[in-house]
Amino acid sequence: MDPLSDVLSLLKPRNYLSAGLEAGGDWSIQFPDQQAAIKCGAVVSGQCWLSMDGVADAVLLETGDCFLLPRGRPFRLASDMAMTPVDARTVFSPARSGGITSHNGGGDFLLVSSRFALAGDHAGILLRMLPSIVHIRGNSALRWPVERMMQELREHRPGGFLIVEHLAHMILIEALRLHMAEGMKGGVGWLFALSDRQMGTAISAMHDDPAHGWTLQTLAERAGMSRSTFALRFKETVGTPAMDYLTRWRMFLAGDRLVHSSDPVSTIALSLGYESESAFSTAFKRVMGCSPRQYGRGRASASAPNGEAEAANANRLARAAS
Repeated sequence: MDPLSDVLSLLKPRNYLSAGLEAGGDWSIQFPDQQAAIKCGAVVSGQCWLSMDGVADAVLLETGDCFLLPRGRPFRLASDMAMTPVDARTVFSPARSGGITSHNGGGDFLLVSSRFALAGDHAGILLRMLPSIVHIRGNSALRWPVERMMQELREHRPGGFLIVEHLAHMILIEALRLHMAEGMKGGVGWLFALSDRQMGTAISAMHDDPAHGWTLQTLAERAGMSRSTFALRFKETVGTPAMDYLTRWRMFLAGDRLVHSSDPVSTIALSLGYESESAFSTAFKRVMGCSPRQYGRGRASASAPNGEAEAANANRLARAAS
C-alpha cells in the first residue's frame, strides 16, 4: 500500500455518525469537545464561518468547501460571528442516527458532516501532525460524494446507513489527498511530505519495509540526496527527524499488533527490526508512554464486552449527535 493508505488502515477511522444541517437567517452554533474524534464537513450550499478554540482567525466556508478538524477541539459554525451561539446539543437530537436537522427555519445554508473515531489512543498522534483546521476550497472531486450523501440522508432508503458510511470515508480520504496536494505550497508534516518526490520516496521505503536496518545514509540514497541534505530536508518537511519518524512508525505498527493479534512481544520486536526484546520495549515505552505488555493489556481491557463498556459506547454515540 501507499503511505496514506498505510496510516488510515492503521488508524481504522470508524464513522459513527453522519448528518446534515440546514440553517436559515442569522445563526450561530457552538459544538462541544469532539471526544478525540475527527470531524469532517462539506458545504453543499450557502456559506458560514468556522472558528475553533485555540485558533486565532475564523475561516470562511463557501459552497463546495470541505473542512477537517483533526484535534477534536470545541468549534463554532455561524453565519454571523457577532451572534451569541446556541449549544449544538439543543439543536440536534441525541437519539438520531443520521438525517438532516433544520435550524432557524433552514433554507439558506446546507452542510453535511461526519465524525470518525480512531483505533488506539496513541495512533491519533499521526493525525495531530495536521493543522487544527484543514480547509479545502471548492473542488470537483468532492462534489459527487457530498451530493450523494445529502441524497441518502434525505431519503432514508434501505441500505442508506452503509452507503453513507462508505461515502463519509471517501470524503475523508479525498479531503486528505487534496490537502496533501497543497504540500508544495510549503506545508509541514508527513502528509505534505508525501507530495515531495524525494521525501515521499524515503517515507514509502520506511513504510514498505519497516524491519529493514534503515540509516540516514541508506534513506538518503533512496531519495537521491546526500546524507546531510536529506537529514535537514526531512526534518524541515516532515517536522521530525527521519529516524524518529521511523521509530514512531514502527511503534504504531507494534501497538496495532499488540491489540489485534496474539503475537508475543519478542516476535513483534523481531519483525520490526529489533534484535532484542529489551531494545524494542525501551523504544516502545519512549514513544507510546507505557510498556508493550501494559499497552496490550490496557487496550484489550478497554475493548472487552461488558455492561460498562456498552454503556460508555452508548454515551459516546449520544454525544456524537452534537
